[in-house]
Amino acid sequence: MQFKATIISTVAVLGLASCSVSQQETGNVQPTLKDAYKDSFMMGAALSKNQVLGNEPKSLKVVAREFNTVTAENEMKWEAIQPTEGTFTFESADALAQFSEDYDQFFVGHTLVWHHQTPDWVFEDEHGNPASKELVLKRMEAHINKVASRYAGQVDGWDVVNESLNDDGTWRESKWYQILGDQYIVYAFEMAQKAAPDTELYYNDYNLFKPEKRAGAVKIVKSLQAKGVRIDGVGIQGHYGIGYPDLNELEKSIQAFGDLGVKVMITELDISVLPFPDTESQGADVSIDLELQATLNPFENGLSPQMDQQLADAYQEIFELLLRHDDTISRVTFWGVNDNQTWRNDWPMKGRSDYPLLFDRQNEPKAAYQSVLKLKQ
Repeated sequence: MQFKATIISTVAVLGLASCSVSQQETGNVQPTLKDAYKDSFMMGAALSKNQVLGNEPKSLKVVAREFNTVTAENEMKWEAIQPTEGTFTFESADALAQFSEDYDQFFVGHTLVWHHQTPDWVFEDEHGNPASKELVLKRMEAHINKVASRYAGQVDGWDVVNESLNDDGTWRESKWYQILGDQYIVYAFEMAQKAAPDTELYYNDYNLFKPEKRAGAVKIVKSLQAKGVRIDGVGIQGHYGIGYPDLNELEKSIQAFGDLGVKVMITELDISVLPFPDTESQGADVSIDLELQATLNPFENGLSPQMDQQLADAYQEIFELLLRHDDTISRVTFWGVNDNQTWRNDWPMKGRSDYPLLFDRQNEPKAAYQSVLKLKQ
């Protein structure tokens, strides 16, 4: 692979390869997430482009030490891989593939088909008009063939289709759905299976703890199974908050998907510590409302000890639930390595500082890390 020399030299500079050896030689072996949970499920993180390309060596040390599965946060999505038709950019994806190989990590590709971060040209003809069903299918197949076959034998599992449902369980009116109908998910899984026959294939979505959306996802899995189309797992995105969601409903979803005979994964776990705007404040001009800014961004200068402990307690509750179902759950992936990286910063308004992950902005473990680790000690 053309990026192998670059990644190997980066690894050598970081000194990652000698880390475990030096600990063993000194007898000072520290527990890690991947070792603590090795008999339950894999533990993983999503990496940013900056991290993948070796520009954050401290973050890479955390990933190599703590996690045994990795996902590209954005760099394997359609707009990053094929921004214009027939022009493919694989630098970041190749680098992550090499990193996962160097550290024997389970590599998840995210994602082949999604309504978001897909260029407009995919759904338009040469004149800018809506493309025909035949043209969109041709482009879908060409993209999946090119990308999935390139990483066959390296990517261990693909999020084939991402977020095809509304919260009420109905089909999202995406351009994929508008042009191809509800069969687009069948086409995508069939194409992925053909391009990467030995790779696990997943459906991935958020808010799957909601009963209606859970039912919609169950229907998708059963429909694919009835057609003889392989689906190996369901990814439950875990974009949660303090006291959210109802863990009883989350447990029902884990059980419902497990009963279908597929793997269940928590794929994008983070727990926000920030309040969310209500309907009234969402319509306000936050940039000039200083009182509202302060309310929605209470930890601008750092996380308070009280909230740090609440976050640790929230993670403990979720992992207690997950451990009760470790015969069904195959993987838990945090959506980011540290708080500096998280997508929850600056969302849904600029300037917000969130702290939803196990490692702080300096890659140091937080109380939440200790609460997760101690459950397996």
